[in-house]
Amino acid sequence: MAENTPVLSMKNIGKAFSGNQVLQDVSLDIMPGEIYALCGENGAGKSTLMNILFGMPVIAATGGYTGKIYLEGEETHIKSPQEAIEHGIGMVHQEFMLIPGFSVGENIKLNREPLKNGALSRVFGKSLRNVDFDKIREDSKQALDKLGVELDPEADVQTLPVGYMQFVEIARELDKSSIKLLILDEPTAVLAESEAEIVLGIIKRLSQMGIAVLLITHRIGEIMEVADTVTILRDGVNVKTMKIADTTSGEIAELMVGRELVASENRERSEHEDENKEVAISIRNMKVDMPGERVNGIDLDVYKGEILGIGGLAGQGKLGIANGIMGVYPTTGEITVFGQPLKLNSPKDSIAAKLAFVSEDRKRQGFAPDLSIELNMVVPAMANHDEFFKKIGPFRQVDRKKVQETAEKYIQEFQIRCTGPKQEVRSLSGGNQQKVCIAKAILLKPDVLLVSEPTRGIDIGAKSIVLETISRINRETGVTIIFTSSELGELRQICHRIAIVSGGRVADVLKPDASNEEFGLAMGGGK
Repeated sequence: MAENTPVLSMKNIGKAFSGNQVLQDVSLDIMPGEIYALCGENGAGKSTLMNILFGMPVIAATGGYTGKIYLEGEETHIKSPQEAIEHGIGMVHQEFMLIPGFSVGENIKLNREPLKNGALSRVFGKSLRNVDFDKIREDSKQALDKLGVELDPEADVQTLPVGYMQFVEIARELDKSSIKLLILDEPTAVLAESEAEIVLGIIKRLSQMGIAVLLITHRIGEIMEVADTVTILRDGVNVKTMKIADTTSGEIAELMVGRELVASENRERSEHEDENKEVAISIRNMKVDMPGERVNGIDLDVYKGEILGIGGLAGQGKLGIANGIMGVYPTTGEITVFGQPLKLNSPKDSIAAKLAFVSEDRKRQGFAPDLSIELNMVVPAMANHDEFFKKIGPFRQVDRKKVQETAEKYIQEFQIRCTGPKQEVRSLSGGNQQKVCIAKAILLKPDVLLVSEPTRGIDIGAKSIVLETISRINRETGVTIIFTSSELGELRQICHRIAIVSGGRVADVLKPDASNEEFGLAMGGGK
């Protein structure tokens, strides 16, 4: 291979899923020993690009891709992860792929266990050879030594701290003698700061060994610290590729967020002085054990009558905040609602404190699919506030007329497309199901409404109606709203303030008209 030949070239890569173009003409060149960063918001196309490179089956199963891949100058068609490995490509996924109960060494040599002859194999042949545990220990120690990590190859992997599990994953790839390119997908996402520093040191060491590293991360500080080159993807397009020496963290942040967005009329209210507002919810040192969205100790005040947006990248803890307040996942810390302490880990007490929740998981927590629209709307108010009943002497029964009138009111107000209040919710589109969930929450007459990912999986027209509905509810009733979304554009459109969560903590609280650079930096973990 010539000295100036890239170890990897991806040329004009395109990919569509069911007619939706998720990658378009994406190209990159990675040189031997280069640390190449790939960054972008959620949905930018990073994972799809890596799935193509690593030959993941989902790509072939959905029609393949366009463009060409070259390894060391030779055009290559990678059809499976095994082929990628044979070509010298290794990948450490964001989700650990270690086997509990196995040792560090056994995980490093997994599916590549060295064998040795024993008494049976000498008689009956190679199929009865034994695993060479001494060789496993020796090879694993060498791989760990290359990383500069002191770790016992015989230690049970499930007893290790999270950071050390990441070291084992990297050592497994390094043990493959043919490794030329290592893909690291968010390698520090779940690590403590001290562990993350060790990983960054390992990345530099790999580069010095001549191994190219493709680093997928949203942490701009890490990109500036270790990368040689960065490519920013946005909406499936290669926005810009730059040498780190020729750019700044601010430029990367602004390119990552990209679009100029117009906030709604609510922006005017964001200029009020916060210190004169009444605090609706006060959160101190809150930790939430929500898998994939853990909160690691946040302090946050939500003011009466505002729409507070909560944003950030996937897996950083933004969804954990509302779920913790509502008692859905184990939570510690202190929360007060209009000055009164909230009993934690009790959805019933959260509802009693006049909180209502529209969950991001609407199919499991949002509605009863076999019940009608009207029953989905009113049953929570019936159960929690004893509403929609009428008394007949010493007895009471459901006030069916009131139930139907209420459902018809919200069907009209929220523009729910249906045949009528009796239609089963399961037969509605996703956007209309979401509107039913919002109506259900409003009928609880909350002082604080928590809404998580209300536009996920619904079409553009329904999104517009849902956002306008949330904004109008706040404007007309004064109810305080905590609005969590992965779409920064939505947050900037209807919120008064936006808290960006990174690493399970609040990185910054910004006005909706703050610059793209400020939002990008906060998403990257710092102000």
